[in-house]
Amino acid sequence: MIEVKNLRKEYENITPLKDVTTTIHDGDVIAIIGPSGTGKSTFLRCLNMLEQPTGGQIFINGEEITAKGCDISRIRRKMGMVFQSFNLFGHMTIIENVMYAPVKRLGMSRQEAYDKGMQLLKTVGLAQKAMNYPDELSGGQKQRVAIARALAMDPDTLLFDEPTSALDPTMVGEVQSVIRDLSKSGKTMIIVTHEMEFARQISNRVFFMDEGGIYEDGTPEEIFENPKKENTIRFIRKLKVLTLSIDDRNYDFPDANNVIENYCYKNGISKTACLRLQAVVEELCQHILMPVLEDPHILVTAEYASSTGETDVSVQYNGKPFDPAKTEDELAYSFLKANVGSLHYEETGEALNNLVKITL
Repeated sequence: MIEVKNLRKEYENITPLKDVTTTIHDGDVIAIIGPSGTGKSTFLRCLNMLEQPTGGQIFINGEEITAKGCDISRIRRKMGMVFQSFNLFGHMTIIENVMYAPVKRLGMSRQEAYDKGMQLLKTVGLAQKAMNYPDELSGGQKQRVAIARALAMDPDTLLFDEPTSALDPTMVGEVQSVIRDLSKSGKTMIIVTHEMEFARQISNRVFFMDEGGIYEDGTPEEIFENPKKENTIRFIRKLKVLTLSIDDRNYDFPDANNVIENYCYKNGISKTACLRLQAVVEELCQHILMPVLEDPHILVTAEYASSTGETDVSVQYNGKPFDPAKTEDELAYSFLKANVGSLHYEETGEALNNLVKITL
């Protein structure tokens, strides 16, 4: 069990952690989320004393690790950490990277460390890469090696600091899969992540960090579906809502596709739904509306409901009343209809007096 009491961390110009008090129980899998710069990584690094707290206390199984004279090296042996960057030794093979700490810090024989290392590489799906060097691996493979290396010390607690943030999106899934399997092992795990759907799936508790501490603590359902505090509500709603403002004839629609893809990726929205949302913007906004609006002002709002898996889209635009069904571009309209579940047009009487409601 980890107990944190009145933890504070100050730097010269900023205080990311002001007063953090919490208890982390054995077997907890905790996802830490929140805006950038709110102390998520700092909190993680304080837990294993990679950052020296300015004030407060941290207890691990009743022992105060913030006390003077505490053997931090001994504590860290039971607290593995996986960083954003992989920190592998480039001059060592993969198996040597995994063997190094057990041999040097635990006094394990090379044969025992090799046998254990090979088993761990098999666990993360990389036994066949044991004799390769780090520069021969992809980013996702390197991160899986880093996880195996952390596990080689047989830690009670695993700390993950944005383990997928440095990876190409195509490699994120393989690392998440390994962590997801580990979450069922009974080990205590604390994961700082920007991947909200991953956080929801893997954790039994979620810390939302803001205002210098743990602003709200709850189950994934409580935090993602029914947050109680204002900043959490604002953050979660912002995650689920995508807004595009199209007010220029030279609007960058290819970039809009990238924005949509990133929104879908962060929220765990399926590739099919992502393509459909991109089709709405391309067919409705670019091909149907832009040609008929003299001075285009188009506001696209998409909101994903994780509980149903549906995405509701509203498209508001200026100009005279214009129902997209009456467009001369019949091909674009047929593509649009093929990509949506429902489509409804109405006049609103407001500045953007045309409204199309779509469900994907």
